[in-house]
Amino acid sequence: MKGFKNAKVYVDGEGVKYADIAIENGKIVNIGTGLNISEPFEIPQNAVVCPAFIDEHVHGAAGADAMDGNIPALRKIAVALAKEGTANFLATTMTQSKENITAALSAVKRYMAKPHGKGAKILGVHLEGPFISAKHVGAQPVEYLAEPDVKVFRKYYAASGKHIKLVTLAPEEPHSLNLIKYLAKNGITASAGHTDAGVKDIETAKKCGLSCVTHTYNAQRGVHHREIGVAGSALLFDDLYSEVICDLIHVSGPAIRLLIKSKPKDKVVLITDAMRAKGLKDGVSELGGQTVIVKHGEARLENGALAGSVLKMNIAVKNLVTACGVPFTDAIDYASKNPANNLNIFDRTGSIKVGKAADVTVLDDKFNVLLTLSDGNVVYKKR
Repeated sequence: MKGFKNAKVYVDGEGVKYADIAIENGKIVNIGTGLNISEPFEIPQNAVVCPAFIDEHVHGAAGADAMDGNIPALRKIAVALAKEGTANFLATTMTQSKENITAALSAVKRYMAKPHGKGAKILGVHLEGPFISAKHVGAQPVEYLAEPDVKVFRKYYAASGKHIKLVTLAPEEPHSLNLIKYLAKNGITASAGHTDAGVKDIETAKKCGLSCVTHTYNAQRGVHHREIGVAGSALLFDDLYSEVICDLIHVSGPAIRLLIKSKPKDKVVLITDAMRAKGLKDGVSELGGQTVIVKHGEARLENGALAGSVLKMNIAVKNLVTACGVPFTDAIDYASKNPANNLNIFDRTGSIKVGKAADVTVLDDKFNVLLTLSDGNVVYKKR
């Protein structure tokens, strides 16, 4: 039996402690001491065994993008994400033509139909756009924006093999409430993003099933003392999950601390919102047919607008701990337990607990990733 012997482990509900972890048939079958682990993973004493990360909002990495619409691109992304401790992710689309979105969704469907031994696992799709607001389009191509439409979404859902798990939309747009109701009825997370909604719009959308805010603070109406907008609503309403990009570029350290101070601990979700340039050298890249300039860790369109990030999830966790003063175990929860709950998969993954998938990452004391397991299989090992 493989697993870990006398390792520092972040065990769900118990904190970090020394323990053995037994893994069999892709699942955690025992946590304790003196377990019969015949094939232990060798890790250094300064390492901590943690639940592997879940990135619910990532467009690409290693020169590939989910919108490329092919299996090799998705495989590149999966392999790259495993290197940063991510074992599960949502392939995230963007506002584009119906044909291009459908091609991307079809590629995810084909990818998920077969087992892949390398890299992180694709859990499904995050459909970001095209049902968003022109006032906060960000790096999304404005010419492809579309009104929220249940019929159109159903076609996208079918093309994905019913693998769409999360949808970013603007709840103030016409017919959006009908779509939010449909998503909630079908167990799909509805998230407010790229939106000019006010607090009353968010309140109404919540009643229809809205449960999340996409990359909080970014590409949405900000806080004003007479209208708290989307960002203020994220801070105010305890029941809303709040995604946040902790690269200290998209969101400042004080703004991150304000979010964490305002939200219940189980409602903050770390994301990378990374694009194809992640893991590559600075230079010219591309997002949705638009030129992106990557310099000093910032990805921007030619007009200066931020165009996703090149953030790695282990660095996001590090930034939370070292720059924002967040306790280590809370930061890990924000990247594992909380997204699992947001996507309704916490019964299967998102923490180290007997019966759950052996989705594990091992970090050293500098937040470097040493090992990543997905369903008990090694999908990354630092050489």
